[in-house]
Amino acid sequence: MNALGNLLIYLLAGALVGLLTIPTGIPAAPLAGALLGAGLVSMTGKFEVAEWPEGTRTLLELGIGTVIGTGLTKSSMEQLKGLWQPALLITFTLVLTGITIGLWSSRLLGIDPVVSLLGAAPGGISGMSLVGEEFGVGAAVAALHAVRLITVLLVLPLLVKFLETMGLINH
Repeated sequence: MNALGNLLIYLLAGALVGLLTIPTGIPAAPLAGALLGAGLVSMTGKFEVAEWPEGTRTLLELGIGTVIGTGLTKSSMEQLKGLWQPALLITFTLVLTGITIGLWSSRLLGIDPVVSLLGAAPGGISGMSLVGEEFGVGAAVAALHAVRLITVLLVLPLLVKFLETMGLINH
């Protein structure tokens, strides 16, 4: 199959599974679904690795950055005025924890240190996968973040509801 046909298969698989996840109500479900769909096609081994046309990755990075950037509203920036201390504490703690777990995982489990550091980093799946691509480990980083993201998106909402029911947190 030619490169364009091959890429089309990946795009269709990603789009189909991504669209099928929308009704689940899971946050970022289309992103996780598209990753799962394209990943499943790739894992079959029946298709060559997708080759994106030159410049496509840059356009996708611009698009992802724009989507994330549009969430930074004036209101969210005003809220940050009162949340800058927890934001710094959480960020510092997550980065330090990610570095610690990444290095520990690398040594303990024999994982490539770049994969484990980027896989343990507290970033989103799209951003960290793109950073991983720059180091030639994008697929492995995406896989680690996909497991983390899907687990967090499934477990945390249930945990929050449980804690609210138990009266341990108020919203």
